[in-house]
Amino acid sequence: MEGKAIYFKGRMRRKNVRVVLFFFLTLALEPCGALDFSDVYLSMADIFATLVSGDEGLTTFRSLNIPMGGRAEALGTAYTGLADDISFIDYNPAGSALLEKTELAFFHNAWIADSALETLAWSSRYAHLGLGTALKFFYVPFTEYNMFGERISGGYYSETTAALNIAYNFLAGYKFKGIAAGANFKAGYRSMPDYADNSTNKIIKDSGLNQSAFALMADFGLLFQFNIAKFYISRDTNVRVGISANNIGAAFTGGAENPQVDDPLPSRLAAGVSYKPIAPVTITAEFRQPFDLLNGAWFEGWQAALGTAVAVTTFFDAQAGLLLQGGNPRFSMGGAFTVRKIILNVNYTLDLSSTVAPLNRFSLSAKMDLGDKGRAEQRRRVDGFYAEGLRAYAEERYEDAVASWRECLRLDPGFDPAKEALAVAQSAILLRQRIIDVQSFD
Repeated sequence: MEGKAIYFKGRMRRKNVRVVLFFFLTLALEPCGALDFSDVYLSMADIFATLVSGDEGLTTFRSLNIPMGGRAEALGTAYTGLADDISFIDYNPAGSALLEKTELAFFHNAWIADSALETLAWSSRYAHLGLGTALKFFYVPFTEYNMFGERISGGYYSETTAALNIAYNFLAGYKFKGIAAGANFKAGYRSMPDYADNSTNKIIKDSGLNQSAFALMADFGLLFQFNIAKFYISRDTNVRVGISANNIGAAFTGGAENPQVDDPLPSRLAAGVSYKPIAPVTITAEFRQPFDLLNGAWFEGWQAALGTAVAVTTFFDAQAGLLLQGGNPRFSMGGAFTVRKIILNVNYTLDLSSTVAPLNRFSLSAKMDLGDKGRAEQRRRVDGFYAEGLRAYAEERYEDAVASWRECLRLDPGFDPAKEALAVAQSAILLRQRIIDVQSFD
């Protein structure tokens, strides 16, 4: 029994290696049948072998490392410093405090060896408070054969993770956009199917339960916004910087009666940045360092990711990314199509665990825009009152200007231009009154 469990665990931990060059060679040479891909695999594996860490694959709940799909995966998972849609929940929990729209999303990611990851996620923002939740379900078929090649047991190995998110944007204003801080509180359960006795080939009841596990963990993140080298006009900032700590916790086996600490979770620290030099283009970069929380040591090797997104039209975005994770370079590309209130993402990922074949390593997502709780309309009203105040001030109708700018601040207390203009208008009123008083005295 123990030997079978170790064998299965080893299969789940196989190291994979691939490089982006293989993608371009495939596109160029596969139609001609001129390339022996096995030779390419071996060559690329040799190139990146020095980046493989001896600690790789020794953590539990490995599904936490699988991207759920969507825009974040297409950007090579370089998302900690962007976190501007529902995918934030996997990378930087502070993202919900800055989310523009309420979003409900469904994700399907076809992974390796007939495995898949399904995700349902929701998030919404109330003023500066963000809330969200997600349910992720990873599964892979499990089949056991005896020494004669006969199937004696089967089922699914699965990992289920539920997350609750809360975030808040502190000190938010017109000029200084605030500091967003957030956290995810997560619980996970690993389910192992029952297996058979070696001598009798009969299923051992509840044998899988002994290797099942549950986990408690949390994510923490910060997100900063500001402007640098901005070559377009927009009220929104063009630079975001994020830091996060993910999967901080522990996993336990043996059930509630006799819990024992399992292997360490895939905990990591991450720092990322996103930059929009012009309105249609977004560039992201990220650095991550896994660590072993149980033993207080760095774990596995560093990871780096790059991504870029280009808004080709108002209804289509193109994205591409590269993830360097130990000896496993991973190239991804995708597109986002907006149809009314639904955004559809289709991504393709290429690494050693996949082959260049239709419907292999694709992920699909559908994200529904459930509205912005009237924030855009309120912004239009604020802008309208501000402009009305400027006209009144130019015509020396200072009282009317004050009334308009006070209405601005009633709708948006953090609208700094109205605060500054209001102070100027009130000073003008006082000065005019002093002039009137002096003339009256004479």
